[in-house]
Amino acid sequence: MDLVNRADTRSATAGTGIKVSMFATCIGDAVYPRITEAMARLLARVGVKLEFPPGQTCCGQPAFNSGYWDEARRSAATLLEAFADSDFVVGPSGSCIGMIHHYPKLFEQDPVRLAMAEELKAKSYEFTQFLVQVLGVTDLGAAFPHKVTYHPSCHGSRLLGIKEEPMALLQNVKGIELVPLPFAEDCCGFGGTFAVKMADISGAMVTEKADHVLETSAEVLTGLDMACLMNIAGHLRYRRKQVRVMHLAELLYEGVSGA
Repeated sequence: MDLVNRADTRSATAGTGIKVSMFATCIGDAVYPRITEAMARLLARVGVKLEFPPGQTCCGQPAFNSGYWDEARRSAATLLEAFADSDFVVGPSGSCIGMIHHYPKLFEQDPVRLAMAEELKAKSYEFTQFLVQVLGVTDLGAAFPHKVTYHPSCHGSRLLGIKEEPMALLQNVKGIELVPLPFAEDCCGFGGTFAVKMADISGAMVTEKADHVLETSAEVLTGLDMACLMNIAGHLRYRRKQVRVMHLAELLYEGVSGA
C-alpha cells in the first residue's frame, strides 16, 4: 500500500490496525530518553500511538562506518525482524534513519533480506519527516518565546533531504525568534567514530561550529540529531557558554506543554 491508501494515520492508528513503531536508537535509549518521550507525547497529541518493538537494537552505523560490514549486518538483521510487522517506523535521529537507507547495500547478496531492507527503508521516517510528509502537520500549537538557531545535521539534510520540514515546524511556533546559523550546513565534527579516530580535526570543526552558534546570540540551539547536539553542547559547556541545546522534539513539546 502507498501512504495515501494506508489510512488516516493522524486520527486512528489504534482503531485501523496501523502500527507505527518507535525506533529509539542507542543514544536516545541510553542517553536522551527524554527526547524519545517528547517525540512520543507529541505524536500522541495528533492521534498517533507509538508502539515499541522490544527486539530493536543498534542500527549498525558505527560498525558500518568503520568497515565492519559483517557486524553491521547482524545489527541490521535484528532491526529487520523487529520492525517487520510495522507500517511506519519513526525515529528522532536523521543519522540512524539514514543508516537504514544503506541496508539494501548490506543485503544485496541476500534476496530475502534485501526485500525486507527495501521495505524497511520505504517505511522509515525521521520525526519531522513523519509529522510533515505523512501526517501533514506543520503547526502543533507550540509557543516558545526565545531566540533560536537551527543546526541541520549532515545525515538528515544530505542523505534524507530533510530541509523544509523542521523549518516549517519552527516557523509555526508562536513567539519564537528564529535566526539563521552562519555556515549552517558545515559538519559539527562528530561523525561517530570520526570524532575518535580524527580527534584533532573533529575538535577544530566543533570549535568552528560553536563559534558560529555564538555569533547568532541565540539562547537556544536546536536540531534533529542527538549525537551532533551532544557534541556541540559539550563544547559549549567546556567554554562555559550559556546556550541551551535542545532536540527539536524537546523544544516543541516544551512549547505545547508549558514545561
